[in-house]
Amino acid sequence: MADAAEGRRPPGPRGHWLMGNTAEYDADRIGFLLRSHSEYGDVFAFDERTVFVIDPALAHDALTRTNRSFITELAPFEGRPDLDKIADQDGAWMAARRTVWPGLNHCAAAAADQRTMEIFDRIAGGTAGREIDVLTMMLTFTAHAVADYCFGPDATDIPGLLADSIDATEPFARASYQFPAWLPLRRHRRFFRAHRHTLDTLIAIVRRRRAWPTPAPPGDLLAFLLDADPAMPDGTVMSTLRGILMGGHGVPAAALASLVRELASHPRLVADLRDEAGGPSSLGDAPPRARLPLAEAVVKEVLRLYPPAWLMTRTARTATTLGNWSLRPGDEVLLNSYLIHRDPRWWQRPDQFDPGRWLDGPAPGNAYLPFGAGPRVCLGSALAMRQLTLVTSRLAQAFTIDSPNAASAPPRFLGRLAPTALRTHLIPLSRRS
Repeated sequence: MADAAEGRRPPGPRGHWLMGNTAEYDADRIGFLLRSHSEYGDVFAFDERTVFVIDPALAHDALTRTNRSFITELAPFEGRPDLDKIADQDGAWMAARRTVWPGLNHCAAAAADQRTMEIFDRIAGGTAGREIDVLTMMLTFTAHAVADYCFGPDATDIPGLLADSIDATEPFARASYQFPAWLPLRRHRRFFRAHRHTLDTLIAIVRRRRAWPTPAPPGDLLAFLLDADPAMPDGTVMSTLRGILMGGHGVPAAALASLVRELASHPRLVADLRDEAGGPSSLGDAPPRARLPLAEAVVKEVLRLYPPAWLMTRTARTATTLGNWSLRPGDEVLLNSYLIHRDPRWWQRPDQFDPGRWLDGPAPGNAYLPFGAGPRVCLGSALAMRQLTLVTSRLAQAFTIDSPNAASAPPRFLGRLAPTALRTHLIPLSRRS
């Protein structure tokens, strides 16, 4: 932890007299963070209101104090937010989380295994061995999988909404500086149009399902929420489902793209995973195996090396401290799980891909944060881990993975961390292999 007297602001690079550090950061985000970390330590200022944290204990402290000293990442175009009002909204969201949690826990996630694999087999099998962009395919898969989990028979329009949302938010991920919302820029109009269309579509589905003459049998998350006691307002049901849809789309898709790269680079590991899954001869003969320890270890290691949520943002609700540093209301704290996960102080051979470390023992405490921590830990973490583990196993069981650029596709530090333009052929294996 950086050494400082009580109440001081953390140091940091001064940057350009007008633009500060924005241009240098946007040109090479991880390079900028590595240089700043080396020069200024585990906590450094980016500008007057933004602080980066690369210390697991301080990151964990900020995460566990969320809903008290900190609030979660502000919505786009929040401007000068009413922090107390946002804290009240967070309280309502926490109540919704407690209601929805049983519908996303390990048992509920495992109940969806068969359907998840059917969706993946259809989408991956449909590539017919041709070269594909991996992230695009995985975004298609996760959109259909999370839509099916949340909406069941009403899922038809949801993947298109999620694709539109990704497209509308992509321009904002490329630059750390954002123009005011009132400027009539094309990307602003597109963002607001996609946002309104998403809200209108989801609330219409919720109200239509609520109006059914007889309750729907349990089978999707919407049915679970509509059966809650006490009843949840339609707007709360809609916003809860929207949060789960957004989190269950881009994050697992980015992780799956990184998983494909590692599998393409480690054919002996693929053979071991294939044996664990029962080999191609068992495809379709039985439900997915309940325990896949090697596949789960591979997932955990990929999430260590390439956490899709490589930056997590918290905003100081009140004047507070983080370690020895002072924060003012509205200050943003960016917690860098990517660098924490690769720090030799907490990890042996930190840059080496080694799933075996997860078979030997647990992670080193606070230094592993793929889903965050504290009261706002990722609501769908159990579902995501189950989905990622099953797909890792099925990729090895059913396909030969041939990628022409697995070794050269660099990670993209914009939005969700994923390899850039990774291409592959998924060549189906014969069931007699």
